[in-house]
Amino acid sequence: MPKTIISTDRAPAAIGPYSQATRAGNMVFCSGQIPIDPKTGELVAGGIEAQTKQALANLEEVLRAAGASWADVVRTTIWLVDLGDFAVVNRIYGDVVGAEPPARVTIQVSALPKGAAVEIDAIAHL
Repeated sequence: MPKTIISTDRAPAAIGPYSQATRAGNMVFCSGQIPIDPKTGELVAGGIEAQTKQALANLEEVLRAAGASWADVVRTTIWLVDLGDFAVVNRIYGDVVGAEPPARVTIQVSALPKGAAVEIDAIAHL
């Protein structure tokens, strides 16, 4: 099955040798998005709330570029530098994914690229 590379300038460009997303058949595999403002290329200010909203907005743009939406997402992974931020991230995430949320894993890590506090990826089924 051939794969298609997904790219949009409405989300931050990849900062390494990876694609924003790859589509294979009816599956879309989105790389993790950190809270970079795609217009400035800088990490957003405002703490975990602003960072979570930006990471989710970036991921939504990648999904859109692939012809998908949050309704198509079947699994996500959230990486947090501080699990103490879990409640805030969970609230914001829940508002975005809605009443039928995808499966999810949340992991605490020691650090994320560019000093981000959160990173989120997704797998969607079209």
